[in-house]
Amino acid sequence: MEFLYKYAWIVPFLPLSASVTIGLGSLLFSGATKSLRRTWALISIFLLSTAMFLSFNLFLQQITGGPIHRYFWSWIINNNFSLELGYLMDPLTSIMLVLITTVGTMVMIYSDNYMSHDEAYVRFFAYLNFFNASMLGLVISPNLVQIYLFWELVGMCSYLLIGFWFTRPSAANACQKAFITNRAGDFGLLLGILGFYWVTGSFEFQYLSEKLNELITNDGVSSFFVTSCAFLLFLGPVAKSAQFPLHVWLPDAMEGPTPISALIHAATMVAAGIFLVARLFPLFRAIPLIMNLICWTGGITALLGATMALAQKDLKRGLAYSTMSQLGYMMLALGIDSYRAALFHLITHAYSKALLFLGSGSVIHSMEPIVGYCPDKSQNMALMGGLRKYMPITGITFLLGTLSLSGIPPFACFWSKDQILSDSKLYSPILGGITWFTAVLTAFYMFRMYLLTFEGDFRINLVNSYDDHIMLYSTSMWGVGESSAFSRTRMDSISSQFTGTKNCFSKETLKISDKMGQFSKKKGNLVAPYPFFNKGYFAYPKESDNTMLFPLVVLGIFTLFVGLIGVPFFRGEMSYDILTQWLTPSMNHFYKNHPENWSESFTDAIPSVGIAFPGILMAYGLYRPIHFLPQDVQDRTHPQMKSIWDQSINIIYNWSYHRAYIDIYYDIILTRGIRGLAEPSKSFDQWAIDGIPNGVGILGLFVGEGIRYLGGGRISSYIFGSLFCVLISTLIYYFPF
Repeated sequence: MEFLYKYAWIVPFLPLSASVTIGLGSLLFSGATKSLRRTWALISIFLLSTAMFLSFNLFLQQITGGPIHRYFWSWIINNNFSLELGYLMDPLTSIMLVLITTVGTMVMIYSDNYMSHDEAYVRFFAYLNFFNASMLGLVISPNLVQIYLFWELVGMCSYLLIGFWFTRPSAANACQKAFITNRAGDFGLLLGILGFYWVTGSFEFQYLSEKLNELITNDGVSSFFVTSCAFLLFLGPVAKSAQFPLHVWLPDAMEGPTPISALIHAATMVAAGIFLVARLFPLFRAIPLIMNLICWTGGITALLGATMALAQKDLKRGLAYSTMSQLGYMMLALGIDSYRAALFHLITHAYSKALLFLGSGSVIHSMEPIVGYCPDKSQNMALMGGLRKYMPITGITFLLGTLSLSGIPPFACFWSKDQILSDSKLYSPILGGITWFTAVLTAFYMFRMYLLTFEGDFRINLVNSYDDHIMLYSTSMWGVGESSAFSRTRMDSISSQFTGTKNCFSKETLKISDKMGQFSKKKGNLVAPYPFFNKGYFAYPKESDNTMLFPLVVLGIFTLFVGLIGVPFFRGEMSYDILTQWLTPSMNHFYKNHPENWSESFTDAIPSVGIAFPGILMAYGLYRPIHFLPQDVQDRTHPQMKSIWDQSINIIYNWSYHRAYIDIYYDIILTRGIRGLAEPSKSFDQWAIDGIPNGVGILGLFVGEGIRYLGGGRISSYIFGSLFCVLISTLIYYFPF
């Protein structure tokens, strides 16, 4: 066991060696490196798989009661100052190592096929390996300085991978937005680290927490200063884990390749902020004001992310807002002192969301040959539908992730989310209401995405241009059921999904669709093809290759069974669960007690399961495949009720689709505001700062030129100068100003 701990540094070194080798090969032997592209992929997968094997062994040592291991070596020594590097192996580190290496390995296997046609295939694997090495180095760091170094490396890798397709303007803008937003949080993190070092004289986690608690107990430090440092330290996790108000970078980060969205922006990098708060939990726990800030930040983020996911057209963007909402759950759990539930949800969510993102990548990969390599079309759920018939494995695995995230037993996220819901309700009725309402929204938007993508008919083949208007048949995007009968409103909403404008259907088109709805019914649905469809072959998607399906199946298995680590089991007369027994040594019981047996666990779970079903039913009622209703039923709808419904739908839709208007306000206040300040500053610099020296220089030039002509030795010039001066003097004397 001591031998295994001694060489734990090999875990991040393996992907780092792959990245360095690929990078040097690309620089020195470009042609040979590109010709061996599949070889480099296999080497990368092998090395990260080896790191995964070592991580599992370290994890098993921690589960079976192995000691916490710390190893340091001096890096900088100057008088009384010594900066050390090393690694820390405890339960929190071990589970993060397993999480990063398992998801990373699956993403690498998946990427081998997904990126196979990309010209920058080798560069992608170099970036991917470097990110894995940076993230693994971050979680094994034993002090704040080393964490900050790897924190910045992770941010740099995120910048490179989001802007991987840098020739696309949207990707270039997205990576810059992510980089700048994270720099705001990272600057606060740096100030917080320096502030706590000034107070405690240490960067090491355990000593820092113990010293700070001692100082607070003995009134040896200003509470305002400590609170300020903790707030600055918290800014780093706020930015990295996409918490309000520094969340704006995460949805735009979906411009990167889908495997990157699965690895960085669903399972690992965004979890770094949660990891850091968990690592420094004893420190934050000593400052009640910061704990309140953490829980309310998490609660607002969870609710805001859920509301913004309600009406997204882009499949990946909807999943991004879902990630933001679930990260808010984790942050809230940490803020209410529910350490165990937060880490449990971190684990279950990582596997479930990685599964969903890779599933979305499988869908996009199959849609691109049909709609072209355009993200606005290949990721638009309005152009999908019925994919489960053509992609059954992708559809089933996506459904598993949807059920898990919605909190349906026995899937992974059910067990962890249920604990957060119960703990938040006990902590505060307001926070409890936020989390429970968010759970309803989560079930709604997740099943909305599943139904629009995988159920019904394949809508892109049912779209046709007629009189310069887009027509859609067979599936309603905003359908509200036959009893409401808002056929025309629903068609307007559908058209907005394609064109971004309302009322794009002509009256003639509506009449045609109503007549076809009356005469072309088959089991309640309109049937295709219609007479005015384009002639020719209709393209349909196909299931992805086995190298892309294998990670989906493996992550689906994790989604099914990983939640069992937090489920109570029985051992003789005492009940226990693996997660509690495993976390106890490292956190000194800094977590809340949870149900101790199966009956208590199921009793507490009934309300949380019941709250998910209204969201699922609403999603099914609004997005199930139904036909457009006949005109005579529509005419009997009460105009006032229809107006109220339309206004409510428009308010919700606009709030969600426009990202709660936060980006607009940021653009007005920050972008335009800074530019507004920059223009006067530019003018002042140009005319005052630069203008005065330039004016003095120009004045000297004219004076010198004038003196040169006056001293030329010509009598005529002297006479002319004298007469000119006399004339000026006379004018001034007789006509004073």
